[in-house]
Amino acid sequence: MVAIMGASGSGKSTMMNVLGCLDIPTSGQYFLDGEDAEIRNRKIGFVFQTYNLLPRLTALANVELPLLYGNGHDRRRRSMQALNRVGLAERVGHRPTELSGGQQQRVGIARALVKEPSILLADEPTGNLDSQSTEEVVAILQDLNRREGLTVIIVTHEPDIAEATRRVITMRDGQVIEDREQR
Repeated sequence: MVAIMGASGSGKSTMMNVLGCLDIPTSGQYFLDGEDAEIRNRKIGFVFQTYNLLPRLTALANVELPLLYGNGHDRRRRSMQALNRVGLAERVGHRPTELSGGQQQRVGIARALVKEPSILLADEPTGNLDSQSTEEVVAILQDLNRREGLTVIIVTHEPDIAEATRRVITMRDGQVIEDREQR
């Protein structure tokens, strides 16, 4: 579990976009699990600061979106499992406007998990949340990392969020200026 920190303009988002295969590096190659990293759809899950949920869809339907072209029964089962993993099995029929910010972010995490990625990229996942919801989301991410072995990379401005990770990478002007292990 890693935090990437730095001031605005330090290169955090660019780093996240390269790691997530949204941007192509200007030079070199990027491998993930020994494969060319153009495997974003299979290996990488994304959690966004603004949740990116479709307002007219239920929590279940939002989680099903990445599986849209799969088997309908399997899609529903996998989506229910993902919602259960984040503690929202009882809210599957609710639309985003009927959920708190923390619950919306947990739906976003479930959507990122439904394809069973190797790595979870979280861009300011607690930036829009109150302190209690922040603690709940961080606890879910820690649990996914510790109990399930999922690699979690969090871009954050918040030192207390970074302290919840095992490693903190600090960036400035597009360069890594510090890389420290914790605990």
